[in-house]
This record gives sequence, structure tokens and C-alpha cells, in this order.
Amino acid sequence: MPAPGPKPMEPARDYPLFGGAFSAALPPGALDVSDLRPVPDNQEVFCHRVTDQSLIVELLELQAHVQGEEAARYHFEDVGGVQGARSVQVDSVQPLLLENLALRSCCQEAWVLSGKQQVAKDVRVHQALLRLPQYQTDLLLTFNDPPPDHRLSLGPENLSLPPWSLGDFEQLVTGLTLHDPNIFGPQ
Repeated sequence: MPAPGPKPMEPARDYPLFGGAFSAALPPGALDVSDLRPVPDNQEVFCHRVTDQSLIVELLELQAHVQGEEAARYHFEDVGGVQGARSVQVDSVQPLLLENLALRSCCQEAWVLSGKQQVAKDVRVHQALLRLPQYQTDLLLTFNDPPPDHRLSLGPENLSLPPWSLGDFEQLVTGLTLHDPNIFGPQ
């Protein structure tokens, strides 16, 4: 008998990330991709059980040479390059109010970017960049939201798990909590 596949997580207020150094609320049906394939140590990656949607939390080196809105654009274009996107298009970049973040005490600035990246197909991408200069870290959260695949079977078992929304992404971004600053190394 084959081994059971990874079980989808139920919404959890305090799902541990990076070995418990962070926690966040994940949307219903999130599968931890590290249960399916290797994931780099600086990333936590989750995929939707039914759709092609994914959520990525990345700890990146602070890019001090870019500031403000340009920092958000820099990371968006960098991710597009790494993924081999044929084109990247930024639709909007907006500041994120620090008082809305659980990380407000260590976040110097925060930005939300929406755009498209053309990889195999056009993918709507939403990113939040939380800049943590005291830890020399840019914290990048990405919500990949490809167009619905109408070939997917929307049988009764899948109707109970709707696609993720921007509200789900916002909850991930605003609720992300740091528990152990030692993840950033000696300060």
C-alpha cells in the first residue's frame, strides 16, 4: 500500500516557520512543499491543495543599495529573473502601514507590490517586502496566483476548498511573528 501523501494543514494561528523562529497563519488547505521536495533553507513554500497557487516566505540578504518602492521592484524583478520569466510587469507598489504588522517593532519599512510574470503562463504575483535592517534581512512574502485551470476537476471534494484570496495573503503578511531573532545569527 502506498504511503499517504502530505496532509493539508488546517488554518493555524501559529504555524511554525523556519524551525519555529517565526510563526504565521496559513490559509486552509496549505501543503508544506518541503514534504514533497527539497526547499532552500531560506524559504518556506506552501501550495494550494487544488489550485496552482503558492505562498513563499523568504529570508534574503538586505539589499541596502535600493530603498523604498525601488526595493520592492528590485525583488520582484529578481524573482522573475530567477524563475526565467519572459516578461515582468509591475502594476502597483504601495507602502504597507507598519502598525498593521505583527513585526512592526523590527520592520523599518514595508511594501506591497502586485504585478504579472510570464513564465509558462501569465501569473499574477503579489509580494510583500518587510525590511529588517537591524538583522541585515529583507523578508519577502510572495503569493503566486496563476489563472484558474479550467481543466481542474471541480468535483465535490474540491468545492469545499476555494482558491486563496488576497485576504489570505494579507493575513499571512500582517500576522507573521518573530519568536527567535537568533535565526539571523549573532547580532
